[in-house]
Parts: sequence; structure tokens; C-alpha cells
Amino acid sequence: MEYTIRENFHATVYGFGGVAVTREWGKTGFELMNRMWKEVKSRNLPNTGINIWVYETGNAMFAGVELMSPPPADLALERKEVFLAKYIYFKHIGSYDRIKESGLRVSEEFKRAGVKTGLPYLEIYGHWTEDESKLETELLWAVID
Repeated sequence: MEYTIRENFHATVYGFGGVAVTREWGKTGFELMNRMWKEVKSRNLPNTGINIWVYETGNAMFAGVELMSPPPADLALERKEVFLAKYIYFKHIGSYDRIKESGLRVSEEFKRAGVKTGLPYLEIYGHWTEDESKLETELLWAVID
């Protein structure tokens, strides 16, 4: 499993934040994402179509999307700026059900290499396809120097 260390990731995402109280990340993420898409679609907001899930301290998470133009002032969505000065990048290709397993395997590799990571951690979901073997999800871990 190959990963790369990169610098200067920045994204401005709009969506909703919440807390995965019982660490039910998938359930919490989908609830937040579904709320976000309902608002984006009801307002016809031009967007990238790429779901970005941000995992933070205290079991907090945020599900959002980048918009293609400045949003209206009365937008119900929350704005989140995400900046990673240095981060690990890994692309998972395959079923979403295997992201956790894939992420754990690659994280063991960079731990063995002595690379320390922290939060935020991001999952960036590519466009949907019926063929699960071709689904692409980018995983980004903040690197701690």
C-alpha cells in the first residue's frame, strides 16, 4: 500500500457538523451528509459533487461539499475551512465497506516508518459508480512534526 506525504491541503467546505457520540462514524456521517445534500439540492447550489468527511477531536465530524460559487448569505449550511500543512495521502480503490480496513493497514505502514499523525483526518469520496471495485476514496491524515 503506497502513501505519499504532501503539503498544503486546503478546502472550504459547506455542510453540517456533529458528534459521533458512540463512535458510530458511518451513521453520523451519513446523517450529516444527507442533511447537507438536502440543503444543497433544494437551493440548486453549484458544487463539486465530492463528499468530504472531516474527523476531529472529541468524536466530532463534519460532512460537506465544496461549492463552485459564493453561497447566499442566508445559507443554512455551516462553513468549514480545512487546512493541512503536512499530510499523508492515500487513495483507497474499492468498496466503501473496506475503507476502515484499508486505512488501518496503511496507517500501520506509516507508523512503522515513524511518521506521527493526528487530527483532522479526512475522507474524500469520489463520484459514485455502480461498480464498487472502481469507487475511489482519498484518505488524508494530518502529519505531526
